[in-house]
Amino acid sequence: MAERRSPIPSKPNWFRIRRLPVGPEASRVLRIIASNRLHTVCSAAACPNKGACFEEGTATFLILGETCTRGCAFCNIPAGAPAPPDPGEPERVAEAAALLGLRFVVVTSVTRDDLPDAGAGAFAETILAVRRRLPKAGIEVLVPDFSGSGESLRTVLDTRPDVFNHNLETVERLTPLVRSRARYDRSLELLALARRIAPGIPTKSGLIVGLGEAVEDLHGAFRDLASAGVARLTIGQYLQPTRNHPPAARFYSPEEFRELGEAARSCGIPHVLSGPLVRSSYHARTMAEQAAGSRAEAGSENSGPPGRSS
Repeated sequence: MAERRSPIPSKPNWFRIRRLPVGPEASRVLRIIASNRLHTVCSAAACPNKGACFEEGTATFLILGETCTRGCAFCNIPAGAPAPPDPGEPERVAEAAALLGLRFVVVTSVTRDDLPDAGAGAFAETILAVRRRLPKAGIEVLVPDFSGSGESLRTVLDTRPDVFNHNLETVERLTPLVRSRARYDRSLELLALARRIAPGIPTKSGLIVGLGEAVEDLHGAFRDLASAGVARLTIGQYLQPTRNHPPAARFYSPEEFRELGEAARSCGIPHVLSGPLVRSSYHARTMAEQAAGSRAEAGSENSGPPGRSS
């Protein structure tokens, strides 16, 4: 019997992804990425913003290959047995970032449960390589959960990235169904531990909606993230990558995204970017600059009682 595939539901009339033609700047980005034998999460995860970001001369580097040891239901990155880490990759990331003239570099990875340090060393080496080539650039890392290893977390934080990001992805009730081998509480513990280890490094997380959660579930996640010390949050719409992935349970309207952003801020997360096409590294530099500016005016972005925003 042929495998049944879930139909990709029609998007609402107001939900339109602007598909940009490959212009000269996007071609340059793709050429630099390819010539340095690198990967981007923009392409690997089928990000809806990749055309716009490439045309703006930006990309999010995906290190440690394109094969993940997990297989989360929402994700387009294939699961399987990854190749060994490439020791030359950190320097090539730095080279590509320099050629692109980036002022803010975002680095993420597939999950590597097969490695003793879960890939933390590769993050650290990449941060250091970028610092050598671009000492004035900001660096944001979006890391997996490292299976909860505090030692791996310290390896990354000791290199002092400018922003530490780990995605909660979904609400507690849906985590066992959506996130392969991940735990809701472990992700929150990792974010809280990052704040304790390196209180000067802002922590960030991301949620995708439309997987079957209730608004009350999301409010609970906002409160949990605020309690873990998270000061920056992205909220975006789940889009079914292929017919082999579960369909979206619903599409949130722009007004509902505005309400979610307001709810997250009222729960104590000062800086929230919420919208249908928002992704973890979407406008990362702009968000970091705006947060830094408001922090300079209002003090530490993690200070103040729940509900206070800066």
